[in-house]
Amino acid sequence: MRGVVFDGRRARVAEDLEIRGTGPGEVRVALVAAGICHSDLSVIDGTIPFPVPVVLGHEGAGVVEAVGSDVTHVAPGDHVALSTVANCGNCADCARGRPTMCRATIGRPGQPFTRPCGAPLYAFAACSAFAEHTVVKAVQAVKIPSDIPFTSAALIGCGVLTGVGAVLNRARVDPGETVIVIGVGGIGLNVLQAARLAGASLIVAIDTNPDKEEPARRFGATHFIDATATPDSSAEVRRILPHGADHAFECVGSARLVRQAVDLLGRHGQAVLLGVPPATAEASFRVSSMYLDKSILGCRYGSSRPQRDIALYARLYRAGRLMLDELVTRTYPLADFAKAVDDTRRGRVARAVLTFPTYEGGRAPVRGGGRAGSDGEVSGPRIGA
Repeated sequence: MRGVVFDGRRARVAEDLEIRGTGPGEVRVALVAAGICHSDLSVIDGTIPFPVPVVLGHEGAGVVEAVGSDVTHVAPGDHVALSTVANCGNCADCARGRPTMCRATIGRPGQPFTRPCGAPLYAFAACSAFAEHTVVKAVQAVKIPSDIPFTSAALIGCGVLTGVGAVLNRARVDPGETVIVIGVGGIGLNVLQAARLAGASLIVAIDTNPDKEEPARRFGATHFIDATATPDSSAEVRRILPHGADHAFECVGSARLVRQAVDLLGRHGQAVLLGVPPATAEASFRVSSMYLDKSILGCRYGSSRPQRDIALYARLYRAGRLMLDELVTRTYPLADFAKAVDDTRRGRVARAVLTFPTYEGGRAPVRGGGRAGSDGEVSGPRIGA
């Protein structure tokens, strides 16, 4: 089968992957669509350290092919969106309803893939959605209605869970509060629409790309600041919010922007960190400002409970309250992986989505599009070269 493999130097489409069968409590899924998230690119460029070789991808949807023993909540033929949280369900954090903090699974990647020659391959984020088939823990496969397009459903598993969850689960934005969103990519757009859902009164989006204004406003921004055209974007925010914001979401992964988020808070404000900086990055702030009851909150995967939240967001989408189709800027066949990555890096798309012809019996629509002809290779840091 085919899948995107990163060997520590380059990410490319491999044609000879093999995957083991399902064990107890596991589900095998035929992928139909997978979104390209910046976390995948962060593995390629070295921002996120991860053992190699690895099959990339972690934002996917598809059809259940087989289930292991003791799996009862999904069956072959079911449509599912995948979660990256392979939580054990038994540890103290799982018992407290915090599966994203499960100590039994974080940092313990499995190796379900092999090639005819070479070592086993790791699964990225316990998922590996850039492959025609994958095996995940049963808790990671969440059944969705069959009328939701796979290309839209795929995005629930990371971008939507992270952005919407950060607002509803972590920050718990209340009606009438004010919100700043720094960075209007796939995560930022979901923060914007969640702030709108929560009833925020003013929602200020900041980005260096003026083309992001239209989607930002469509997803919920009441104001947009082009940081390249404004000499001092912080001053412009203070003109709109003279007393500071109740919530500021940093969605880029920049230590400088973390400081900006903290500085733009009002009394009792919260800065929520969603961007992924290099592992050794450090940020600074004035300690004295924190005595105004400000908070800096980390947020892993939207502080989500995926089995609950994916189903909830699917219902909100079907009710017309959550925008998913609009997140999909363009679809690409797997062979066009390199082009999809380039468009993502250059900010040409909110979400690039890979599509797979693996499953022919699915009834849910899959958005067409894309182009063929790429070699499907993307270079990473030259480790050992």
